[in-house]
Amino acid sequence: MKRGGNSGTGARVAASKGMSFSKSPVLAVSLPTWRSRVVLFVLFAAFVALGVRAMWLQGVKHDFLVVQGKSRYERTIELPATRGKIMDRNGQVLASSLPVKAVWAIPDDVLESSPDKLRQLAKLLEMSEAELRKKLDSDRTFVYLKRQVEMDVIDKIAALHIDGLDTRPEYKRFYPQGEVMTHLVGFTNVEDKGQESMELAQQATLVGATGSRRVIKDRLGRIVEDVGLSQDPHDGKDLTLSVDSKLQYIAFENVKAAVEKFKAKAGAAVVLDVHTGEVLALANWPTYNPNDRRVLTGDQLRNRVMTDTFEPGSTLKPFTVALALDTHRVRPGTVYQTAPGYLVIGDRTVHDSHPKDLLTVAQIIQKSSNVGMAKIALPMPAQEMWEMFTKSGFGQQPKFGFPGAVAGRVRPYKAWRPIEQANMAFGQGISVSLLQLARSYMIFARDGDVIPLSFQKVAEAPAGQRVISPQTAREMRVMLESVVSPEGTASQAQVAGYRVGGKTGTAQKLVNGHYSHTKYVANFVGIAPMSNPRFVIAVMIDEPGTVAHTGGSVAAPTFAALATSALRAANVQPDSPIVDIIIPEHPVEESM
Repeated sequence: MKRGGNSGTGARVAASKGMSFSKSPVLAVSLPTWRSRVVLFVLFAAFVALGVRAMWLQGVKHDFLVVQGKSRYERTIELPATRGKIMDRNGQVLASSLPVKAVWAIPDDVLESSPDKLRQLAKLLEMSEAELRKKLDSDRTFVYLKRQVEMDVIDKIAALHIDGLDTRPEYKRFYPQGEVMTHLVGFTNVEDKGQESMELAQQATLVGATGSRRVIKDRLGRIVEDVGLSQDPHDGKDLTLSVDSKLQYIAFENVKAAVEKFKAKAGAAVVLDVHTGEVLALANWPTYNPNDRRVLTGDQLRNRVMTDTFEPGSTLKPFTVALALDTHRVRPGTVYQTAPGYLVIGDRTVHDSHPKDLLTVAQIIQKSSNVGMAKIALPMPAQEMWEMFTKSGFGQQPKFGFPGAVAGRVRPYKAWRPIEQANMAFGQGISVSLLQLARSYMIFARDGDVIPLSFQKVAEAPAGQRVISPQTAREMRVMLESVVSPEGTASQAQVAGYRVGGKTGTAQKLVNGHYSHTKYVANFVGIAPMSNPRFVIAVMIDEPGTVAHTGGSVAAPTFAALATSALRAANVQPDSPIVDIIIPEHPVEESM
């Protein structure tokens, strides 16, 4: 009470002295007045700056900030289009797309999971735990762990409930016929882009157009809202090939068996439809499984029917003879002296493997005489031979609509020396692919014209281009049928119940610029049946490793096995009463 009284007394005393309470010395400010004004001004300026900044951001920079904000939470999800199916001529599926998913992760979040879950995840993704952790050891906020994971595995991964792990839909290509059809169909990569064969050639048709969907995602990448702005995907178009799955399997199995039987480096075969130019079968060995390409090699990838060139050897002889017949220089019965089995041209000599005496033009084809061919060819202008070869498709860039097809080589006729002209008459000094060689024999099977080849099913036969007269083509078919008789070089090409014809070829391979005496390419091109040609079948066996290495002993029997099954599979009526095939103990072999 006393203290309180004193305070009140002091205030009254101060007031009695004429001093107000607010000017009490106790409350007096010791700082200069200008400093408080500066502080007040700074605070005011700061508020003005914040106001101006707010107006700038919400007015001038509004659109930019909206975009930046959306980029933090809005995402555009790609909606993949289904790639078109590839089917054979009868509607059997050769390639289709299956729904799968890609597994991706936010590394920091996934690494917070328990070691046991990471071990299980690595096992499901078919990788080691160390490999998984290496993928997750990244500064990026998004990494793919594995692409094209099948749906049953995705379900097991989802059951682990690992934070920061998500998937996106995609498609995986599946090839039901595997290695049998792969050199025709090809394959796609992980991005669903064609890499080989028809998958590559028809990429634009098959691929379709992807769609999109706009969504809002949370920090863990989970979709929390669908914005609603979307574009539907447009699936690719289906593709129907010309190939017949039955004939393809027959060709594949026979090529594989021949390579194994004759211990060869490789083999190939092609079957053409004489009436439409459709490629009914195209087989190679070695090959690969497009569904599992982990150990794929270059030799397996090579489509030898299209990309490998070789000297055709004696299979080219019918074209020079056809030219001589068509220009009325010779007749099938015109006789040539081939004794003593060799012919000197300049400083070179042409040899026959088995010397003969007098031979008609027809017998020169049947016995495959190099000397006889040289004598037929040398009187003809080089330009005419060159034009015959080019009209037949040799040395020309193929227009098959198939990637990797090569042109081969035919040297300009102005540079031919007499020995070179003679060599080309029997298939040396010129290179062709097996498909080019098969197509050229359409001239004889189709009464003298040639038509484009197609790897897609055609609705109607294309128009042909005349190369030789129908009469010449018929005369050539008679000669080619004689080659397959017991007296010809291709007696092992006979087919029970069917008349067939063709020509053998054996070419020495060039090694370091010189013809090898141990490495050969054996080939045979045949027509079946001869009464009403339906198929042209060409077979090539590369580097047979057995004593038998010629076209007549290696490629001809492969043709016979293939043609027998193909004719029956296509329900072609037999045209010959002969069912007992006679093969001589010592067959005639063509000259090389």
